[in-house]
Amino acid sequence: QQHNKQPQLALALLLQGTHPPRCGWRYSSILSNPGTGTRKTRISTIDLLYWRDIKQTGIVFGSLLLLLFSLTQFSVVSVVAYLALAGLSATISFRIYKSVLQAVQKTDEGHPFKAYLEMEMNLSQDQIQKYTDCLQLYVNSTVKELRRLFLVQDLVDSLKFAVLMWLLTYVGALFNGLTLLIMAVVSMFTLPVVYDKYQAQIDQYLGLVRTHINTVVAKIQAKIPGAKRKAE
Repeated sequence: QQHNKQPQLALALLLQGTHPPRCGWRYSSILSNPGTGTRKTRISTIDLLYWRDIKQTGIVFGSLLLLLFSLTQFSVVSVVAYLALAGLSATISFRIYKSVLQAVQKTDEGHPFKAYLEMEMNLSQDQIQKYTDCLQLYVNSTVKELRRLFLVQDLVDSLKFAVLMWLLTYVGALFNGLTLLIMAVVSMFTLPVVYDKYQAQIDQYLGLVRTHINTVVAKIQAKIPGAKRKAE
């Protein structure tokens, strides 16, 4: 059971990012704090990505792909307009159908969407404050990290960042942003399942790659003046 939780823990940490100190979104707090809205959202996301409910995941995955592929053929305005028209067509048709049915059967069931119309959908001040604080935290962390990289606080990290940006120029030449987004969505719904099934083999190969990278970085640090970290 502990082994089965490891890939879920890794995915949860990946979803929450690398700077989550005060947002209350840590996986440990989820396990120790049942009943919270954040816990339900996180567990629901993990269930979707691990295909716990095949029907639900299939609907979400298919809808996302359909939306993204639609954006490759039409403008954002057209896609939004078509989606709105489709939704209105469905709700108006259902409303007319229920009205005719009630008239024929001489019943008074009221508005067919009454339950949804009366549903409370307002965000509380506490919820808005919580998400605002989290957004502020991530923005501040990102700005500090970019400042550290661009001002070369650590030479090795700045070189890694430069190499990453250089590789992204080739990625950008091969794919546009929408194509990369489609690939990201497909990866989100496939890689967790693959990792869960072949975790031991993947961890073994990742360990070898990590060891090789650390060896190369250590050699670079030894040869470049001022490249060694302060901790060393």
